[in-house]
Amino acid sequence: MSGGALKLEHVSKRFGGLKAVSNVTFEVPASSIFGLIGPNGAGKTTVFNLVTGVYDFEGKISFFDKSLSGKKASHIAKMGIARTFQNIRLFQSMTVIENVLVACENTRRAHLGASLMRSPLFFQDEANMRKEALRLLSIFKLDAMADEVSTSLSYGNQRRLEIARAMMLKPKLLLLDEPAAGMNYGEAEGLKDQIRWLRDEFKITVILVEHNMQVVMGVCEDIHVLDHGETIAHGPPSTIRKDPKVLAAYLGEEAEEDEPVELPA
Repeated sequence: MSGGALKLEHVSKRFGGLKAVSNVTFEVPASSIFGLIGPNGAGKTTVFNLVTGVYDFEGKISFFDKSLSGKKASHIAKMGIARTFQNIRLFQSMTVIENVLVACENTRRAHLGASLMRSPLFFQDEANMRKEALRLLSIFKLDAMADEVSTSLSYGNQRRLEIARAMMLKPKLLLLDEPAAGMNYGEAEGLKDQIRWLRDEFKITVILVEHNMQVVMGVCEDIHVLDHGETIAHGPPSTIRKDPKVLAAYLGEEAEEDEPVELPA
């Protein structure tokens, strides 16, 4: 692996009297698939919100050695960080392809005047963006549904559409918040293959927040575990699935020494 893509150093976030994230430190290697896991309320989505500029924070977050402190969400997106959300956020009145195209405004070459005048550059932009949107939809097997309203898709396909839209931003770092939610076993297996393919094909770094251990243990190369906003473990899947603190956080009690327990793979 090459150097770090994302680095958190002693990062904390307080909401009134509640400390949602406390002194979290970890580094995500570039071009890796990294897992951020923990039970409900552990602070995982809060970390994503800190990285993407939704909230301010204490400590330091850097993206390829550039500080994210004080930067707006739009600026961070332009730097190359894209995300999906725990709760699906699609434009319900738009078609599938329109939901993808809305993410490419940052890459337009035609300025406002060219758009208003319908110049050749405007039409070339439109054609190029539609071609790229269809390519991404094809990757997620959604191209045949391009002109359908997004809400007509199944839950799993809506999840895939969110990932396709995020990829339209041409990110260097992709943050996936529970992408396997609502998927059956076969869909989750397919998602693992798609995540690996996206990493390899687009040379990006992926951070995955996910409760589905089938996906986490099957695709992540390194895992950071939070509980009540604090780090309790960090390491490869083979170590994390047996870690007593992780098992206690997920199962609610320490595993008996003579009865080894593991998180499901």
